[in-house]
Amino acid sequence: VTRILAGIVFSLGLILVIVGGAELFTGNNLMVMAWAGGKVSLGEVLRAWGLVYIGNFAGAAATAVLVFLTDHYGHGAGAVGAAALAAAQAKAVLAFLPALVHGILGNVLVCLAVWLCYSARTTTDKILAIVPPVSAFVAAGFEHSVANMYTLPFALLIKDWAPGSFWTSIGQSPATYDDLTWLSLAANLVPVTIGNVIGGGVLVGAVYWFVYLRRR
Repeated sequence: VTRILAGIVFSLGLILVIVGGAELFTGNNLMVMAWAGGKVSLGEVLRAWGLVYIGNFAGAAATAVLVFLTDHYGHGAGAVGAAALAAAQAKAVLAFLPALVHGILGNVLVCLAVWLCYSARTTTDKILAIVPPVSAFVAAGFEHSVANMYTLPFALLIKDWAPGSFWTSIGQSPATYDDLTWLSLAANLVPVTIGNVIGGGVLVGAVYWFVYLRRR
């Protein structure tokens, strides 16, 4: 139930991105379709991906800092922070191949949600199209590079800067999360990002281009 609710919240975030005209790296993996159709060059695709990836990371990390400064992690007698730490720890210990496959499957569902939005005519249509696939992605525990740009830094800030009273309230210590380091952030983002590109760019973008848009 918690994961389904989290999926709905994530869906609302994706709706804000699409309706508001913002850019999301994982959704932009569908630019493979424009490249395959000769509309843009490979260099233009890679440049757009790079700029949006940097922008997404800056925005996600800044949001993590702001949320940390609200002491939000201490709500519910530390339950919010404990949940954030547990989620980040699970991501930090993922081996390369499982993280890669989780990233593939995660962005297949996210890009399917974006693709379904192309058939929508109203904001209500977009909401109804986005929620099921994105909720399935979150509920299944798949990986999303941009989401991890927030989840892991937020947990790392808690680990490094939360006061002793927080650790007392949850009955743990920072040593419980030794696997959660700033290096593990990079170790997670590399395979997950590659997986996201494969899932969104190849299994969704390239497949739909081949089926519907290629010249026959």
